[in-house]
Amino acid sequence: MNGKVHDAAAFIDATLQNEGSWYRADDVETRVGGALSSYGASVGAIRGTVRDAGRKFKDLDHDEVTALASLLWGQPGPGRRPVFERRLAAVVLLQSQAGLLRHTDLTRVEGFIRTARAAELVAPLIADVVMPLLAALEGKDRQRAETVIGRWHQDPDEWVRHAASLTSGNSDGNTAGTAGGNPNRSARTA
Repeated sequence: MNGKVHDAAAFIDATLQNEGSWYRADDVETRVGGALSSYGASVGAIRGTVRDAGRKFKDLDHDEVTALASLLWGQPGPGRRPVFERRLAAVVLLQSQAGLLRHTDLTRVEGFIRTARAAELVAPLIADVVMPLLAALEGKDRQRAETVIGRWHQDPDEWVRHAASLTSGNSDGNTAGTAGGNPNRSARTA
């Protein structure tokens, strides 16, 4: 990864920490069952931070965008839990740069879905990243993506299967009030 990607991740991380509040962090950590840490930044602050990072670190290409998303999705340091707001920032980044994504990025997004640990991360990944990506694909790229989605249908992970069902038209796609359409999980927002 290049220095620009690391600098952008550091900028996003520091800004999200500065925007956080302890009461919101406690609420998020309770909602996700302690699976993720939280800085307590609001959704608006997360979106604004990603927008500001895009202005500060201009013209990120495909590889830089996907590397930055992966860096934000991972642990902020050795021995530390992944952070909800960093992961949501990765989702917002991918949403804002969906036009750069390729069929090969479905594997990365699949990993994000598997490790999300929160319905409020899975729902926007499916609705605002996977669905637009699939809609933009044509020809052989579309066929390759459909092969991946077909594999998702057979996956043992419930969220991956859920993503497949939504992308294949097996659901009406209405995710309101549930975790991306899954009635077994809560989808409260941060």
